[in-house]
Formats: sequence, C-alpha cells, structure tokens
Amino acid sequence: MPKLNQIIAVEKGVRARAQRELAEAGQLVQKQPLLSGISRVYQPKDEDGDQFPPESTRVQVKGEDVLRTAAAALTRLFDVTATKDRANCEARADVVVDGRALLRDVPVTYLLFLEKQLAEVRNLLERLPVLDAAENWSFDASSDAWKTDPVRTLKTKKVPFNHVKAEATDKHPAQVEVFYEDVAVGHWTTVKFSGALPARRVNELLERADALARAVKFAREEANAFEVTDQTVGEAVFGYLLG
Repeated sequence: MPKLNQIIAVEKGVRARAQRELAEAGQLVQKQPLLSGISRVYQPKDEDGDQFPPESTRVQVKGEDVLRTAAAALTRLFDVTATKDRANCEARADVVVDGRALLRDVPVTYLLFLEKQLAEVRNLLERLPVLDAAENWSFDASSDAWKTDPVRTLKTKKVPFNHVKAEATDKHPAQVEVFYEDVAVGHWTTVKFSGALPARRVNELLERADALARAVKFAREEANAFEVTDQTVGEAVFGYLLG
C-alpha cells in the first residue's frame, strides 16, 4: 500500500498536469476553425461546363473528445487529492521529547501548523534581551526584576577659595586669584534594575525550542509514513458530469 508521504510527493506533478490539460482544453474549444468541417462538391450546369474537384475540411477537434481528455487528467487529480485528504484525517503521531510523549495522537495537519509556529517562537527567543555580563545581577522579588549590587559614588561640588598672590601695600591692593576645588558633600547609592534575562535562561529556552521542533518534525515524518487507501472518486464525479 502507498504511504502518505508518497501521495504528497506525486500530488504536485498530478496537479500540474491536470491544470495544463484543463488549460489546453479551454484553448481548444475556443478555436472555432478546428471545430468546423465542410464538404463541397461542384456540379456544372451544362455537361460541357467547367469541372472543379470536391473540397473538404475535416473536423479536427471534437468537444466530447476534449472533455474526455480533460476528465481523465482531472480524475487522477481528484483521486490523489481525496487519498491525501482522507489520510490527513487519519494519520497521527505522538510528539515525544526526552522519552516522554508531550502530545499524543496529533493529526499530521496540526503537526505542520506546530512546525511553522515553533519556528516563529524561536525567532522571538533569539531576540530576547540578555543581562549585561559586566554586572553582578540577582533577582529581586519585590520589584519582580533583576538588580545589581549597590554601587556608592561621591557627590561633590566646586567650592571657591582665594589665593593671595601679593599682599596689599599702602600703594597697591592685594592681588588675589580665585580657585575652585571639588569638595565631597554626600554620596549616591545606585542600584540598576533590568527586565532582561540571564544568558543561561535564554540558552535554555533555545535548547528547549530546538528539541521540541525536532520532536514535531520527527512526528510529522512518522505520521506521513501512514499507509493510505487509494480513493477513487474522480470516476464517480465525471461519470455523473459527462453521463
């Protein structure tokens, strides 16, 4: 008995041929000269009149023949598609991860959906922000976020002071130059918070996504190995249409 993956493999070619045959049939029935024939025999009025050979054109395309040819190609397509669709309703497999059946009896069509969606999920995981490795992070339950160790830094301000370059005399005022000095007035205690994830966590998520994707792909291949029963619906359809 054929398997579902074999039916899927031939369906594309059968569909292409049926579409080609249908297109050619549509073109043929539009070519009026090929559908037309004629037969002419000349009879002179007088016995000694001019003689002309008979003329004839054969009908090259017959509507019924075109229909039968198109129906034959479409019958095969109808049968293959019916076989595939019926098998898709019955073909199932378990999704097994680390020796445990995560999902059981999953239809092959849903496995295809899962495979596509998991690829999009992995794409999201790859874009997750990662905590800066240069900082020491710990999880803070009160803020539900990651935080760094407190870092203490000084707060300074510039304070002016006078430097006497020359003392005052009875003839000249003192020469004074103003300088500014940074003087500590307090300190800042800074704690950084982040909603990013540790690199270890992101890598773990990616590994899980890859493991699940492999399991789904394996399950799909297993489901596609389902033995199918050939369906013969095309003959009934076109038997009615052309009957």
